[in-house]
Amino acid sequence: MTAPSPIRVLVVDDHTLFRRGLIALLSLHDEELHVAGEAGNAGEAQRRATELQPDLILLDNHLPGVRGIDALPTLLQAAPKARVLMLTVSEDEDDLADALKAGASGYVLKTIEGDALVEAIRRCVAGESVVSPELTGKLIGALRAAAAAPEAAAPAAPPPPADPLAVLSPREREIVQHLAAGLSNKEIARRLDIAETTVKIHVQHVLRKLDLKSRVQAAVFAVGSGLGG
Repeated sequence: MTAPSPIRVLVVDDHTLFRRGLIALLSLHDEELHVAGEAGNAGEAQRRATELQPDLILLDNHLPGVRGIDALPTLLQAAPKARVLMLTVSEDEDDLADALKAGASGYVLKTIEGDALVEAIRRCVAGESVVSPELTGKLIGALRAAAAAPEAAAPAAPPPPADPLAVLSPREREIVQHLAAGLSNKEIARRLDIAETTVKIHVQHVLRKLDLKSRVQAAVFAVGSGLGG
């Protein structure tokens, strides 16, 4: 059996020493990760993303001249199939919410352990949304605040159809509730005593039925509709 190809990563960070250390760390996992390239600013990142078409872009928020969050749309346009994982020191809930709304698949802090970072990369590429555990509460708080004041909040997802709850089965509602709590597929499977592959299928059905593009948008929907607990 042919071994799966390593995940191709583009590392974007303006601090050369940190970037090189990060590349060295990821290289310890060369059986599943391959650092395809690096960049120190948004312009260089866009050029490298266009050239390399990586599977994942590891993106710092504090870049010279422009925030990583603001560069997200152009990076995703340059490499449409890539996932973006923010790796930053910012614990600001607005930065977190803005990054996820702009299309990031995950948001983790630079204090993360090496093995946990590799796992976060793996989960992002697999289609999951990843947020540092210490920031999950801030994310849910930001979503609840947005739901409480919808007139002041920019929509994070396309408007759902009329009475969207009617299209979800009871099991799918349970899945959405757990997504809003920030649980991974494996954790949801354990909570509901079902197979992880079954959870993945339910998540796909939920996103399709609600016309959503990501687990994060599903969490926004859950809180806004009262399913978030």
